[in-house]
Amino acid sequence: MPVFSAHDGTGLAYHVLGEGAPVVCLPGGPMQDSDYLGDLGGLSAHRRLIMLDPRGAGGSAVPQDTASYRCDRLVGDVEALREHLGLDRIDLLAHSAGANLAVLYAARHPERVGRLALIAPSTRAVGIEADGESRLAVARLREGEPWYGAAFAALEAIMSGNATGHSRKAIEPFFYGRWDAAAQAHQAAQDGRRNEEAAAAFGAEGAFDPAATRAALAGLAAPVLLLAGEVDLNTPPSAAAGFAALFPDAEFVVQPGAGHFPWLDDADRFVATTARFLG
Repeated sequence: MPVFSAHDGTGLAYHVLGEGAPVVCLPGGPMQDSDYLGDLGGLSAHRRLIMLDPRGAGGSAVPQDTASYRCDRLVGDVEALREHLGLDRIDLLAHSAGANLAVLYAARHPERVGRLALIAPSTRAVGIEADGESRLAVARLREGEPWYGAAFAALEAIMSGNATGHSRKAIEPFFYGRWDAAAQAHQAAQDGRRNEEAAAAFGAEGAFDPAATRAALAGLAAPVLLLAGEVDLNTPPSAAAGFAALFPDAEFVVQPGAGHFPWLDDADRFVATTARFLG
Protein backbone atom coordinates (compact mmCIF):
# COMPACT_ATOMS: atom_id res chain seq x y z
CA MET A 1 0.00 0.00 0.00
CA PRO A 2 1.64 3.29 -1.08
CA VAL A 3 1.99 6.00 1.55
CA PHE A 4 2.79 9.69 1.11
CA SER A 5 3.26 12.56 3.52
CA ALA A 6 0.58 15.23 3.95
CA HIS A 7 1.74 18.82 4.34
CA ASP A 8 1.59 18.44 8.13
CA GLY A 9 3.64 15.25 8.05
CA THR A 10 0.77 12.80 8.54
CA GLY A 11 1.30 9.58 6.58
CA LEU A 12 -1.61 8.99 4.20
CA ALA A 13 -2.27 5.72 2.37
CA TYR A 14 -3.92 4.99 -0.92
CA HIS A 15 -4.77 1.90 -2.93
CA VAL A 16 -4.22 1.50 -6.67
CA LEU A 17 -6.61 -0.56 -8.81
CA GLY A 18 -6.43 -1.00 -12.58
CA GLU A 19 -4.36 0.49 -15.36
CA GLY A 20 -4.44 3.63 -17.45
CA ALA A 21 -4.81 7.30 -16.66
CA PRO A 22 -5.35 7.91 -12.93
CA VAL A 23 -8.50 9.16 -11.28
CA VAL A 24 -8.33 10.10 -7.60
CA CYS A 25 -11.27 8.63 -5.66
CA LEU A 26 -12.50 10.19 -2.41
CA PRO A 27 -14.70 8.00 -0.18
CA GLY A 28 -17.61 9.14 1.93
CA GLY A 29 -18.62 8.27 5.45
CA PRO A 30 -17.49 10.92 6.20
CA MET A 31 -13.99 9.81 7.19
CA GLN A 32 -14.44 6.17 6.18
CA ASP A 33 -11.71 4.16 4.51
CA SER A 34 -12.01 3.50 0.80
CA ASP A 35 -12.54 -0.27 1.00
CA TYR A 36 -16.32 -0.07 0.56
CA LEU A 37 -15.85 1.45 -2.91
CA GLY A 38 -14.39 -1.82 -4.20
CA ASP A 39 -13.36 -1.26 -7.80
CA LEU A 40 -16.48 0.84 -8.42
CA GLY A 41 -18.28 -1.89 -10.29
CA GLY A 42 -15.41 -2.53 -12.69
CA LEU A 43 -14.39 1.05 -13.43
CA SER A 44 -10.81 -0.11 -12.84
CA ALA A 45 -10.96 -1.78 -16.27
CA HIS A 46 -11.08 1.71 -17.79
CA ARG A 47 -9.03 3.92 -15.47
CA ARG A 48 -6.37 3.54 -12.77
CA LEU A 49 -8.22 4.19 -9.52
CA ILE A 50 -6.26 5.98 -6.79
CA MET A 51 -8.33 5.24 -3.68
CA LEU A 52 -7.40 7.60 -0.84
CA ASP A 53 -7.88 6.55 2.78
CA PRO A 54 -8.67 9.74 4.73
CA ARG A 55 -6.38 10.62 7.62
CA GLY A 56 -7.25 8.52 10.63
CA ALA A 57 -8.97 5.81 8.56
CA GLY A 58 -7.84 2.62 6.87
CA GLY A 59 -4.11 2.61 6.27
CA SER A 60 -3.68 6.34 6.95
CA ALA A 61 -2.18 7.60 10.19
CA VAL A 62 -3.99 9.47 12.94
CA PRO A 63 -2.83 13.11 12.86
CA GLN A 64 -1.38 14.87 15.87
CA ASP A 65 -3.90 17.70 15.41
CA THR A 66 -7.39 16.21 15.31
CA ALA A 67 -8.77 19.57 14.17
CA SER A 68 -7.20 18.67 10.82
CA TYR A 69 -10.14 16.30 10.26
CA ARG A 70 -12.24 19.34 9.33
CA CYS A 71 -13.32 19.17 5.70
CA ASP A 72 -11.78 22.44 4.55
CA ARG A 73 -8.44 21.42 6.03
CA LEU A 74 -8.56 18.07 4.21
CA VAL A 75 -8.20 19.97 0.93
CA GLY A 76 -4.47 20.06 1.64
CA ASP A 77 -4.38 16.25 1.71
CA VAL A 78 -5.80 16.04 -1.80
CA GLU A 79 -3.30 18.61 -3.01
CA ALA A 80 -0.45 16.69 -1.36
CA LEU A 81 -1.59 13.54 -3.16
CA ARG A 82 -1.62 15.38 -6.50
CA GLU A 83 1.93 16.57 -5.84
CA HIS A 84 2.99 13.06 -4.80
CA LEU A 85 1.58 11.61 -8.03
CA GLY A 86 3.44 14.24 -10.06
CA LEU A 87 0.32 15.35 -11.92
CA ASP A 88 -0.36 18.87 -13.14
CA ARG A 89 -4.11 18.20 -12.97
CA ILE A 90 -6.18 15.39 -11.50
CA ASP A 91 -9.49 13.85 -12.41
CA LEU A 92 -11.53 13.47 -9.23
CA LEU A 93 -14.32 11.02 -8.40
CA ALA A 94 -16.03 11.48 -5.05
CA HIS A 95 -18.82 9.57 -3.36
CA SER A 96 -21.32 10.81 -0.80
CA ALA A 97 -19.60 12.96 1.89
CA GLY A 98 -16.42 12.87 -0.18
CA ALA A 99 -18.15 15.22 -2.63
CA ASN A 100 -17.92 17.99 -0.03
CA LEU A 101 -14.15 17.64 -0.03
CA ALA A 102 -14.01 17.39 -3.81
CA VAL A 103 -15.89 20.64 -4.38
CA LEU A 104 -13.87 22.48 -1.74
CA TYR A 105 -10.74 21.29 -3.54
CA ALA A 106 -12.15 22.41 -6.90
CA ALA A 107 -13.08 25.80 -5.43
CA ARG A 108 -9.59 26.34 -4.02
CA HIS A 109 -7.58 24.77 -6.85
CA PRO A 110 -9.74 25.02 -10.00
CA GLU A 111 -6.70 24.92 -12.28
CA ARG A 112 -5.76 21.51 -10.85
CA VAL A 113 -9.03 19.75 -11.74
CA GLY A 114 -9.39 17.98 -15.06
CA ARG A 115 -12.78 16.29 -14.65
CA LEU A 116 -15.00 16.01 -11.60
CA ALA A 117 -17.41 13.10 -11.04
CA LEU A 118 -19.73 13.41 -8.04
CA ILE A 119 -21.51 10.16 -7.22
CA ALA A 120 -24.60 10.22 -4.96
CA PRO A 121 -23.06 13.35 -3.45
CA SER A 122 -23.62 15.00 -0.12
CA THR A 123 -24.66 18.60 -0.73
CA ARG A 124 -23.63 20.11 2.60
CA ALA A 125 -20.70 22.14 1.29
CA VAL A 126 -22.99 24.09 -1.05
CA GLY A 127 -25.82 24.60 1.42
CA ILE A 128 -28.47 22.46 -0.29
CA GLU A 129 -30.74 20.56 2.06
CA ALA A 130 -33.01 17.71 1.05
CA ASP A 131 -36.34 18.36 2.73
CA GLY A 132 -38.27 15.71 4.57
CA GLU A 133 -40.97 15.40 1.97
CA SER A 134 -38.48 14.70 -0.82
CA ARG A 135 -36.94 11.90 1.26
CA LEU A 136 -40.36 10.44 2.05
CA ALA A 137 -41.31 10.58 -1.63
CA VAL A 138 -38.19 8.61 -2.54
CA ALA A 139 -38.87 6.13 0.26
CA ARG A 140 -42.44 5.57 -0.95
CA LEU A 141 -41.09 4.34 -4.27
CA ARG A 142 -40.07 1.17 -2.40
CA GLU A 143 -43.57 0.40 -1.16
CA GLY A 144 -44.42 -3.25 -1.68
CA GLU A 145 -40.96 -4.56 -0.84
CA PRO A 146 -41.03 -7.02 2.09
CA TRP A 147 -38.96 -4.87 4.43
CA TYR A 148 -40.78 -1.62 3.60
CA GLY A 149 -43.25 -1.37 6.49
CA ALA A 150 -40.71 -1.53 9.31
CA ALA A 151 -38.19 0.61 7.42
CA PHE A 152 -40.70 3.34 6.60
CA ALA A 153 -41.93 3.46 10.20
CA ALA A 154 -38.33 3.83 11.38
CA LEU A 155 -37.73 6.61 8.84
CA GLU A 156 -40.80 8.51 10.07
CA ALA A 157 -39.57 8.11 13.64
CA ILE A 158 -36.15 9.51 12.74
CA MET A 159 -37.65 12.46 10.91
CA SER A 160 -39.99 13.27 13.79
CA GLY A 161 -37.18 13.13 16.34
CA ASN A 162 -38.46 9.90 17.93
CA ALA A 163 -35.78 7.53 16.73
CA THR A 164 -34.85 4.48 18.78
CA GLY A 165 -31.54 2.69 18.88
CA HIS A 166 -32.77 0.37 16.13
CA SER A 167 -34.08 3.03 13.75
CA ARG A 168 -30.83 3.63 11.82
CA LYS A 169 -30.40 -0.09 11.31
CA ALA A 170 -33.98 -0.48 10.17
CA ILE A 171 -33.67 2.04 7.32
CA GLU A 172 -30.54 0.48 5.79
CA PRO A 173 -32.52 -1.17 2.93
CA PHE A 174 -33.45 2.29 1.63
CA PHE A 175 -29.81 2.95 0.67
CA TYR A 176 -29.64 0.11 -1.85
CA GLY A 177 -31.56 -0.46 -5.04
CA ARG A 178 -31.95 -4.12 -4.07
CA TRP A 179 -31.85 -5.30 -0.47
CA ASP A 180 -30.39 -8.68 -1.43
CA ALA A 181 -27.59 -10.76 0.05
CA ALA A 182 -24.91 -8.73 -1.74
CA ALA A 183 -26.31 -5.43 -0.41
CA GLN A 184 -26.61 -6.82 3.10
CA ALA A 185 -23.02 -8.08 3.02
CA HIS A 186 -21.81 -4.70 1.72
CA GLN A 187 -23.61 -2.89 4.52
CA ALA A 188 -22.32 -5.27 7.19
CA ALA A 189 -18.75 -4.90 5.93
CA GLN A 190 -18.88 -1.15 6.63
CA ASP A 191 -19.46 -1.56 10.35
CA GLY A 192 -16.60 -0.03 12.31
CA ARG A 193 -14.81 1.30 9.22
CA ARG A 194 -15.57 4.96 9.90
CA ASN A 195 -13.46 7.06 12.27
CA GLU A 196 -16.23 8.47 14.45
CA GLU A 197 -14.07 11.16 16.07
CA ALA A 198 -12.97 12.32 12.64
CA ALA A 199 -16.53 12.20 11.31
CA ALA A 200 -17.68 14.48 14.14
CA ALA A 201 -14.94 16.99 13.31
CA PHE A 202 -15.45 16.81 9.53
CA GLY A 203 -18.27 19.36 9.51
CA ALA A 204 -17.23 21.38 12.56
CA GLU A 205 -17.85 25.11 12.67
CA GLY A 206 -15.92 26.86 9.92
CA ALA A 207 -15.68 23.80 7.67
CA PHE A 208 -18.12 25.13 5.09
CA ASP A 209 -18.88 28.50 3.54
CA PRO A 210 -21.65 27.63 1.06
CA ALA A 211 -21.94 31.09 -0.49
CA ALA A 212 -18.21 31.31 -1.22
CA THR A 213 -18.12 27.74 -2.54
CA ARG A 214 -21.09 28.34 -4.83
CA ALA A 215 -19.45 31.49 -6.21
CA ALA A 216 -16.22 29.62 -6.91
CA LEU A 217 -17.97 26.67 -8.57
CA ALA A 218 -19.88 29.06 -10.86
CA GLY A 219 -16.55 29.79 -12.54
CA LEU A 220 -15.23 26.23 -12.67
CA ALA A 221 -14.12 25.35 -16.19
CA ALA A 222 -13.80 21.60 -15.58
CA PRO A 223 -16.56 19.31 -16.85
CA VAL A 224 -18.66 17.80 -14.06
CA LEU A 225 -20.71 14.61 -13.88
CA LEU A 226 -23.31 14.49 -11.16
CA LEU A 227 -24.79 10.99 -10.89
CA ALA A 228 -27.73 10.39 -8.57
CA GLY A 229 -29.57 7.21 -7.69
CA GLU A 230 -33.28 7.21 -8.48
CA VAL A 231 -34.14 5.77 -5.06
CA ASP A 232 -31.27 7.25 -3.02
CA LEU A 233 -32.70 8.30 0.32
CA ASN A 234 -29.47 10.05 1.32
CA THR A 235 -29.33 12.40 -1.69
CA PRO A 236 -32.70 12.45 -3.47
CA PRO A 237 -32.49 13.32 -7.17
CA SER A 238 -34.16 16.69 -6.54
CA ALA A 239 -31.30 17.76 -4.26
CA ALA A 240 -28.72 16.38 -6.68
CA ALA A 241 -30.30 18.35 -9.53
CA GLY A 242 -29.90 21.55 -7.55
CA PHE A 243 -26.25 20.70 -7.00
CA ALA A 244 -25.69 20.14 -10.72
CA ALA A 245 -27.21 23.53 -11.51
CA LEU A 246 -24.35 25.26 -9.68
CA PHE A 247 -21.78 24.30 -12.32
CA PRO A 248 -21.40 25.92 -15.75
CA ASP A 249 -20.56 22.59 -17.45
CA ALA A 250 -22.42 19.78 -15.69
CA GLU A 251 -24.02 16.56 -16.88
CA PHE A 252 -26.78 15.37 -14.55
CA VAL A 253 -27.67 11.68 -14.66
CA VAL A 254 -30.22 9.77 -12.61
CA GLN A 255 -29.44 6.05 -12.61
CA PRO A 256 -32.72 4.10 -12.66
CA GLY A 257 -33.35 1.84 -9.69
CA ALA A 258 -30.13 2.84 -7.96
CA GLY A 259 -29.68 3.78 -4.32
CA HIS A 260 -26.72 5.37 -2.58
CA PHE A 261 -24.21 2.90 -4.04
CA PRO A 262 -25.08 2.87 -7.76
CA TRP A 263 -22.07 0.76 -8.79
CA LEU A 264 -23.59 -2.10 -6.76
CA ASP A 265 -27.13 -1.75 -8.07
CA ASP A 266 -26.23 -1.81 -11.78
CA ALA A 267 -22.49 -2.02 -12.33
CA ASP A 268 -22.71 -2.07 -16.13
CA ARG A 269 -24.82 1.07 -16.32
CA PHE A 270 -22.73 2.87 -13.72
CA VAL A 271 -19.43 2.03 -15.41
CA ALA A 272 -20.73 2.90 -18.87
CA THR A 273 -21.83 6.35 -17.68
CA THR A 274 -18.77 7.11 -15.58
CA ALA A 275 -16.15 5.70 -17.94
CA ARG A 276 -17.65 7.65 -20.87
CA PHE A 277 -17.50 10.86 -18.85
CA LEU A 278 -13.96 10.31 -17.60
CA GLY A 279 -12.74 9.31 -21.08
